[in-house]
Amino acid sequence: MKLGGIKSVDNAHDDSVWAVTWAPATATRPPLLLTGSLDETVRLWKSDDLILERTNTGHCLGVASVAAHPLGSIAASSSLDSFVRVFDVDSNATIATLEAPPSEVWQMRFDPKGAILAVAGGGSASINLWNTSTWELVATLSIPRVEGPKPSDKSASKKFVLSVAWSPDGKRLACGSMDGTISVFDAQRNKFLHHLEGHFMPVRSLVYSPYDPRLLFSASDDGNVHMYDAEGKALVGTMSGHASWVLCVDVSPDGAAIATGSSDRTVRLWDLNMRASVQTMSNHTDQVWGVAFRPPGGNDVRSGRLASVSDDKSISLYDYS
Repeated sequence: MKLGGIKSVDNAHDDSVWAVTWAPATATRPPLLLTGSLDETVRLWKSDDLILERTNTGHCLGVASVAAHPLGSIAASSSLDSFVRVFDVDSNATIATLEAPPSEVWQMRFDPKGAILAVAGGGSASINLWNTSTWELVATLSIPRVEGPKPSDKSASKKFVLSVAWSPDGKRLACGSMDGTISVFDAQRNKFLHHLEGHFMPVRSLVYSPYDPRLLFSASDDGNVHMYDAEGKALVGTMSGHASWVLCVDVSPDGAAIATGSSDRTVRLWDLNMRASVQTMSNHTDQVWGVAFRPPGGNDVRSGRLASVSDDKSISLYDYS
């Protein structure tokens, strides 16, 4: 696999761009790229030429995460204002507004069937699960506190939950914390299973392989990307190469490669058979907060796409084959 630059849009937002995802194709339109920014907006872009389709407003502080329903019809944005806004992708109409205490809405992901929206709970050291039919909170998965004679508030605060990921079969839910631990839950029984260890700094991004429900990838401020057997609790690989924090990771639709973004201002492509970085892209001039492979589907299924977003306010689009 090799990346080729297609297009970059400078000043795509009025402030840092922290979040990116793809709304899958529907029967009436191709995929759309969604970006979220500290300028308090979510913007929707045409898939191949990055022409702005719509700007979605409604938050009163910066957007920290965006997530799209697997059917492509609805999406959600979480903000530093402690609200999650659920909206119709094609009309921009608000479907639901979910409220949380301060600092308790961070990264979000819809489950593979689109029935549940999982929201990383920040300072509450938990994941909140919202039913997408009723938009009611149906469960809160709490990370167990470390057992000890006097668990301190300081150690508890390090469990601040930043990232969340679903396994492709929807049976497992993983979250990454400020202290570097990854917690794995049985999503069907809402039960904590175990921790995955190996990182020693914040885990800001997680993604499962689309084909192997055991294989989990993590990106951390310690500069490493880890591959875990999330069921066997085993660290099966470590990939290093970024010169600074690794802020985001995504896996290609065929499961053969991952892409990462870093505060070293680069996007890297990693071959999973080689477990090595095979390409470095230097389109951005500041920290890269998000990378996202376009899901398969739509009219142009032959061409792969990867998007990246940055503190430099820009979006870059790449093809790969």
